[in-house]
Amino acid sequence: MNILVANLGSTSFKFRLFRFDGAGEASLLAKGGYERVTDYGSAIDDCLAELRAAGHVRSAADLHGVGFKTVLGKDLTGCVPADERVIAALEGFREIAPAHNPPYATGIQRFREKLPGVPLVALFETAFYQWVPEAASRYAVPETWYQAGVRRYGFHGASHKFVAERSAELLGRDDIAARVRSLYQAGPTPVKAGAKPLRVISCHLGGSSSVTGIRDGVAIGTSMGLSPQSGLPQNNRVGDLDSAAVPFVMKTLGLPLAEVERQMTKESGLLGLSGVSNDLRDILAAIQQGNARAQLALDVFVHSTRHWIGSFLTALNGCDALVFTAGIGENNPNLRAALCAELDQLGLVLDPAKNAALRTEGEISAAHSPVKVFVIPANEELVVARETLRCISSRN
Repeated sequence: MNILVANLGSTSFKFRLFRFDGAGEASLLAKGGYERVTDYGSAIDDCLAELRAAGHVRSAADLHGVGFKTVLGKDLTGCVPADERVIAALEGFREIAPAHNPPYATGIQRFREKLPGVPLVALFETAFYQWVPEAASRYAVPETWYQAGVRRYGFHGASHKFVAERSAELLGRDDIAARVRSLYQAGPTPVKAGAKPLRVISCHLGGSSSVTGIRDGVAIGTSMGLSPQSGLPQNNRVGDLDSAAVPFVMKTLGLPLAEVERQMTKESGLLGLSGVSNDLRDILAAIQQGNARAQLALDVFVHSTRHWIGSFLTALNGCDALVFTAGIGENNPNLRAALCAELDQLGLVLDPAKNAALRTEGEISAAHSPVKVFVIPANEELVVARETLRCISSRN
């Protein structure tokens, strides 16, 4: 079966085509994308034309499903058919995720027009957090706010789910890996009585970043909250901020609300701290030139990430594995070393040589370290493809 995964950004469209064999194993047939997209209909047409020209999808009959990594829906989460209910949910939270929800709503409608009869599936980024304890998902706000939708949702769900499954495999816990695979269809299945809990802290560090605590393959909490603007400092988004800051700068600097929102989402984060760039590679280069603000940006990012790692070390009563994933987490050994520094009293000891040399998936902890440290390359699109196939199969 051929499953197409569509990743829609505010001005971009990326795709991957997977083929699943009879045993459910996936192979990547094609990938591509377009930047500066102004017409998603044309971008989708170009994508399908590319796949036809390559002989992968000659007609709609050769495509068995399209999966979307939707971000946030009002009163809706999970892995569900991408129907009118999904469109309404995306529109309901348009104001919270303005860079993500409108493109996905448009893209789903366009694919429905272009490929009538082909099943469309939405995997919400919030899906992995459906079973987070209420105390870890609630804000201390009036009940009317909560009823309106103000709570912690969590994001990067596909990435953290992949880490949950793959880390279980690397630690020899096939029972937990199987539990993760069935999560969106069956919910958290019972764990074998007397089995040792598997405690994983997953660090998705990239253009946007989050840290998630995972027990027995199920999230118990995450650093991101109501919107993708929260948690760790993002590339150009503020991350966590005291709510009093908004009315304060409006009054003190004479800024209208719209301008405050723009600055928090466009000029803050690593960009606002460093004054150099929202790209960590540029920030690291500036640090080499002695730029103090660039160094501060890195220090704040490390401090915030360690803060959340510490939070989940407490919530999980320890940790069996700390995992780094996504572009920054996978490609910056010095940053990984800074994040793991002086945690030996908590049972985590990095192997400097392994850490410096690793270029793919692998373990970077010392042989005697009770806590394992892994680098697991992100594969969110594969998760979306797998869950799309499972959703379609369960409906059939």
